[in-house]
Amino acid sequence: MRTRFTKYNLLFWMVALMLTSSCKSSYYQTTVSNKQMLAIDSQIAEDTTISNYILPFKHQLEDKMNEVLGYAPESMPQNRSLPESNLSNFFVDALLAIGRKIDPEVSFSMATKDGIRASLKQGDVTVGSIFELMPFENYITILELKGSDVLVLADFIAETNGQPIGNAQITIKDKKRINFTIEGQEIDPNRTYKLVTYDFIANGGDLVRGLNSPVKRFTSPERVREALITYVQELTANGKQVAGKLDGRVKIIQ
Repeated sequence: MRTRFTKYNLLFWMVALMLTSSCKSSYYQTTVSNKQMLAIDSQIAEDTTISNYILPFKHQLEDKMNEVLGYAPESMPQNRSLPESNLSNFFVDALLAIGRKIDPEVSFSMATKDGIRASLKQGDVTVGSIFELMPFENYITILELKGSDVLVLADFIAETNGQPIGNAQITIKDKKRINFTIEGQEIDPNRTYKLVTYDFIANGGDLVRGLNSPVKRFTSPERVREALITYVQELTANGKQVAGKLDGRVKIIQ
């Protein structure tokens, strides 16, 4: 199950934790009561005590979410119907770079179209932009896979008409794998390859196949969005912009 955070429910949980941190219950007792449902709408007056209490935290959170990390020269729309997009390529290329900082032997990266949750607009890329792109509590995960399992993964990618991949290439016809390579090389079923992804996918999320029997597995304590924030900051520090490009890594033959 994915846990999703936005700047609004993050604020809610911050305040809720503060309000309940000193509460303790020694036991639970079942009771029966008659309750009436009350609609929360414009007819209910705002509680200024609560709103004034929340306001400083709201401002702090907004300031953090509006922090500029980098610049996108063009919009990168999220489009799950496309086998490949500028946004998906940016995401898995970032994932590849992040994975190789942890383990230089990482061969390729993979995500799913459903896992990329928002577009990146042209202009400033903020902390909030990254939260919207990857709102889930997912952690960077590196799997060492047998070549035979990599081919099972490639078949899944083909059957779903393409998924985001980095440093790999696939050709698909009629949702069947015609060819799958890593760095232009055919897959050897008898050797191993290191994949960087995130724990939701590594655990079989989005029905991904081929990852359930890794030779080795490492899950980083770093969340994907935290790593992405650092990645974009490093791009900016090196004079680079936030951009992805189409390069034909996922080809659909009609």
